[in-house]
Amino acid sequence: MGASVRSHRLQEVRVTDDDKARVATIFDVARLAGVSHQTVSRVLNDLPNVRPATRQRVEKAIAALNYRPSPAARALVTRRSRTIGLITTGGPDYGPSSAVLNFNEAARSARYAVSMASMLKSDPESLHSAVELLLRQNVEAIVLIAAHRGALDAVQGIELGVPLINVESSGRSGFHSVAIDQYHGARAAVAHLAGLGHTRIRHLAGPADSVDATERVRGWRDELVARGLAVVEPMVGDWSPASGFGFGSVLAEHGGPLDFTAVFAGNDQMALGLVHALADHGFAVPDDVSVIGFDDIPESAYFAPPLTTMRQDFDGLGRDIMLTLLAVLADEDAPGVPPTVPELVVRASTAPPRP
Repeated sequence: MGASVRSHRLQEVRVTDDDKARVATIFDVARLAGVSHQTVSRVLNDLPNVRPATRQRVEKAIAALNYRPSPAARALVTRRSRTIGLITTGGPDYGPSSAVLNFNEAARSARYAVSMASMLKSDPESLHSAVELLLRQNVEAIVLIAAHRGALDAVQGIELGVPLINVESSGRSGFHSVAIDQYHGARAAVAHLAGLGHTRIRHLAGPADSVDATERVRGWRDELVARGLAVVEPMVGDWSPASGFGFGSVLAEHGGPLDFTAVFAGNDQMALGLVHALADHGFAVPDDVSVIGFDDIPESAYFAPPLTTMRQDFDGLGRDIMLTLLAVLADEDAPGVPPTVPELVVRASTAPPRP
């Protein structure tokens, strides 16, 4: 357990003659019963709106842990702050930024305030500090929008004491997760290119530590394999137009005919750089190479040529995060919101390959 969590005011510790033994807290009961600490509080105070089966689980957990609530702890956890903590990691890329904006709108509609902690890095120390900052504000839950896999790994080692909702697409167990289906979105992108007749489809992937980029690579690869098409290892960019330009330059600089007819770019910004580089080397899109992106940023319709892409429903994602969060806070049996699949938006950057 991290030092920041040990210092939380609701953690009670007593010292025996042999060693330190931690007295069970309301958060321990909540974890054992699989409910929120607010639900444990409702059971302790004999309040309504608790399902009989849930009440029974909480009572069993209380007995198993020999939990004895302190008056101070009980008073603290029964307060409702109507504030949600939001942690974001990584830079201001379009996808995470859109998720943040739309979640804030959904929270405001539900009459909740959002307290944000943003960080470029996702190391355990930074994440612990962010969690501690939000817990001091008595947030009722925490939402994590993580650009990097490291943030998900780090948060697993933190004892939060409040519900956690992760916005991530890998589907790892142990979390309440909400996501857009990056895997099937990538498969749909490749299926579009293959449906036009392309058999040599390259991929420009996002950063290796990005969960979304990893899922898109997996979808690209699986769709090619399912169709019996060759898989050439993807090149890796950093979501920027500059990395797309570099990728396009490397592919086109050999001076001979291209050994591919289509490229699936991991996001629209990299697709923009890629199209520019191909044009600089005398290759036309889509006459020589078809290009499809991902995200449908507002500028995509105004690229030259307008970009075919996969549109993510960030408005729906914000609502899904809030619906899941409210269900968890109400301690309802919420199986989870199915991830939405991005929508194919066909524009002028893709076409059948020339004979």
